[in-house]
Amino acid sequence: MLSTNFYLHFMGNTEEAMNFYKSLFGGEFESFIRYSDVAGGEKMSPPDQQKIMHLSLPIAGDQMIMATDTLESMGRKVVFGNNYHISLEAESEAEVDKIFNGLSAGGTVEMPLNKTFWGAYFGMCEDKFGVQWMINYTYPQKK
Repeated sequence: MLSTNFYLHFMGNTEEAMNFYKSLFGGEFESFIRYSDVAGGEKMSPPDQQKIMHLSLPIAGDQMIMATDTLESMGRKVVFGNNYHISLEAESEAEVDKIFNGLSAGGTVEMPLNKTFWGAYFGMCEDKFGVQWMINYTYPQKK
């Protein structure tokens, strides 16, 4: 496994929270994507379009704090216990399959494994103990 990161979920104040963490830990945002930046974003309400789909801040070595705005318009609500995921970066699709299938056994698949628009093989699940996981393998960039 390459790395383990923290993925935080906020109810509309991701940008504020992450700027706070940036002021404490330093560094620069590595990824900053609003819902308006992705396919389908144009169909969202103007306030939702301005919310953060993904934001990442390197904090130590290969470790990151990543975050998103959870949108009630998409049927989601942040409550204590679902405001984070443990995000694992795997070294291969095979490793993703092994980890994801093990963690989701007896639990709930939130997003089935799939090749994504951001160039990764990715899935989300909650294990049988209620812990939420994101498993990701980023494909090597073509030169």
